[in-house]
Amino acid sequence: MMNRRSLLVAGLTLLATPLAARTQERKTGKVYRIGCMPGGLLAPRAHQWEAFRVGLRDLGYVEGQNVTLEFRVPEREGAPFDDLVADLVRLNVDLIVASTPPAIQAAKRATNTIPIVMTGIADPVKAGLVASLAQPSGNVTGLSLLAVELGGKRLDLLRELLPKMVRAGVLWNPTNPHNMPQLQEIQAAARLLKVDVLSLEARTAEDLERVFHTALARRAGGLLVASDGLFFGLHTRILELALQARLPAIWVWPSLGEKGALIVYGPSDTESYRRAAGYVDRILKGTKPADLPIQQPTKIDLIINLRTARALKLTIPRSLLVRADHVIE
Repeated sequence: MMNRRSLLVAGLTLLATPLAARTQERKTGKVYRIGCMPGGLLAPRAHQWEAFRVGLRDLGYVEGQNVTLEFRVPEREGAPFDDLVADLVRLNVDLIVASTPPAIQAAKRATNTIPIVMTGIADPVKAGLVASLAQPSGNVTGLSLLAVELGGKRLDLLRELLPKMVRAGVLWNPTNPHNMPQLQEIQAAARLLKVDVLSLEARTAEDLERVFHTALARRAGGLLVASDGLFFGLHTRILELALQARLPAIWVWPSLGEKGALIVYGPSDTESYRRAAGYVDRILKGTKPADLPIQQPTKIDLIINLRTARALKLTIPRSLLVRADHVIE
């Protein structure tokens, strides 16, 4: 028999367990196994996956109790994903969360039955991953970025910061099919602004120093960094090279503002990972990926880092400062 003291302890333990988690356990009694495929090395992306974990916890999923995260991380930035996703398929995970086009495409090639939740992709329709944003069909759904559509606006912001700029470099990865549309969008905007565009191609980390040497030799006045998993993973080195070259750069990912990016204009990368947890929850509860429309960002942030501006000996126009969502002093 349970004595009064044991009963009290049991009651307190029950109260300490999150209600949503207890409800989930009562419903299924199952520990779900989720395959997680970051777009590159985990360290630069830890904040994104922590946001995903927070999203899961908010929905009642607790690691080690009713969910297990199986991470498969490439050995270097730009490494292939096929062996990693094959391992997840062998494990028969309940669902795969994949970030950036190469990882998502590898997952799609590997399985047409395991649900795939994607994040960090510019245009899943053009990539052939889904039939449409409203009706994805197949086993893939998730969130897309506005990387292509915002390219022209980023050039406009860079020109506002640098009104005398006549040539802008665009750092892009030709191995990523989503980068060419970004370059073309920037080129179209450049024609209207009468700005010359300098194409700066980088496929690997080893290309970066050559790229910045070219930018200096060709007298680029500013730099636009395309949305690409390789560049996010290598952002520390790119930030260093831009500072050394005194080359003002505008980025896509708001989380890089605190890390030294001069200007960022784009949707929150951490928010998209938190929202991805909602897709996971609905799929685990029985909704088919084909019935979950692709979501796009609802808010675009403009972030300005004044510390970096001072290091570059730049004065940020008041017209930009008053519109910024966050100014880092």
